[in-house]
Amino acid sequence: MNDSLRKVFIGSVFFLLTCVVAIVGYVMAGWTVLEAIYMVVITIYGVGYGEVRPIEDPSLKVFTIAVIVAGCTSAIYVVGGFVQMIAEGEINKALGARRMTRDIENLKDHVVVCGFGRVGRIIARDLQEAGADFVVVEANPANAEDARRHGYLVHTGDAADEEVLKLVGVERARVLATVLSDDAQNVFVTLSAHVLNPDVEIIARGESPSTEQKLLHSGATRVVLPATIGATMIAQLITNPPREDRLADELLGGHLDDQLRGVGIEFTMHEIRADSPLVGHPVGRIDVNPTSACLLVAIREKDGTLRRNPPVDLVLEVGQTLVILNLEEQLPEPKLQVGTDHAIVYRGVRT
Repeated sequence: MNDSLRKVFIGSVFFLLTCVVAIVGYVMAGWTVLEAIYMVVITIYGVGYGEVRPIEDPSLKVFTIAVIVAGCTSAIYVVGGFVQMIAEGEINKALGARRMTRDIENLKDHVVVCGFGRVGRIIARDLQEAGADFVVVEANPANAEDARRHGYLVHTGDAADEEVLKLVGVERARVLATVLSDDAQNVFVTLSAHVLNPDVEIIARGESPSTEQKLLHSGATRVVLPATIGATMIAQLITNPPREDRLADELLGGHLDDQLRGVGIEFTMHEIRADSPLVGHPVGRIDVNPTSACLLVAIREKDGTLRRNPPVDLVLEVGQTLVILNLEEQLPEPKLQVGTDHAIVYRGVRT
């Protein structure tokens, strides 16, 4: 507990204790509970309405003086703690912002990462692990605060604004990566960065293949299309799969899994339990949520071996695990159901 919070806690406890003791004291002097509470309130807060009853007993006068001193002191102590908390927070915030601005101003030959979404987070993490100097530009205050919590240099603002790019030192930067989710925004960022620094290497993200040429004409050095990369990797898994031992490592939390997550694709494991309706049914009778983009790529046996491209007549058993490739945003946890009488499509074949 920090010092200001401790002051608020101690002051509040002492204030409440003073009120309780004062009420009890007045009640013992022959006053009603309501009269005692009323007297305590107007006494501590200094309203000045006068006593509820005439105070002629010297001991009661001394008691009232003690209530005034103790109540006002504890109230001032609590208020002081609150003021200290506010002041410390604002001062630390101002000092932190100034320190971050100074660190950004000192950057040279660094990397500017525009956007701290799913892709931006992975880029920032890898750059930090590589020991590279970089600064994140993020318009969303919540995402920007999250980047600060990770210890990254962050500037909150619109990356398409030339003034914002100047503040993060794009004119001194070596590389700019614009990985915003909006293609139009990435085009604007690319144009602005290229005007400010024609020599900076610009790596731009594009969601639509038609955006690639626009980004290149705007000054991008290279364009990355996550959807195209993901589709290509899936095709390679199907047409040219790795060896069984490498496939198991890559599917179950390996480097390939990290790469796919970077473009919004993930592997989901579905363990077949004793109460699962899939037990005893062939693979060809499984309906893997056909309304979403997903693909059953392998089955992990009970002994840990991985069977890729399982045949449609393979009967499922308890303890096996289905390895499903799916889009992260559309189907984070696919549900499997036994196929009904309607025709289904499995690995491109209608059964």
